[in-house]
Amino acid sequence: MPKGRNGGIELLLIQSVDHLGKQGDVVSVRPGYANNYLLPQGLATVATDHHKRMVEKHREKLAAIEKARLKSLLDLAAELGKQSVTIEANASDEGHLYGSVSAADIVGALKAMNFDISRDQLRLEGVLKEVGLYSVKVRLHSEVEAEIKVWVVPTSGEDNDNKG
Repeated sequence: MPKGRNGGIELLLIQSVDHLGKQGDVVSVRPGYANNYLLPQGLATVATDHHKRMVEKHREKLAAIEKARLKSLLDLAAELGKQSVTIEANASDEGHLYGSVSAADIVGALKAMNFDISRDQLRLEGVLKEVGLYSVKVRLHSEVEAEIKVWVVPTSGEDNDNKG
């Protein structure tokens, strides 16, 4: 693999990656980041001279592809903005949860609604520990964010009063 600055691996970004670069950029990253994340996720490829020449030749086409991808993400963001997710959790009478609602719980609820969102796209400000309505940001792209409503409600159907 081509070595970049500081002994890293030189990669060509197939898609824009937050805090790293835009599509078509040649970046130098640590081998672990390249081998464990960027390459397996299909976000980058090895920056050979051939790939660099191909990118230069197809910059306009890549820009059009990125523009189309951005539009589809904007459409997804608009659709997500209309959604609200309800998550049941065990709670005390005062509304404090026994445990918490995490990003994984929200992602699971979104997947059930046919939205393919990953945990790292959710922007939670800590875990949700009380019953209530929360606004949670979903970062789809460096330029596209959506906001969904998350209702945390107490689990129903369990009557622990034992009156009698």
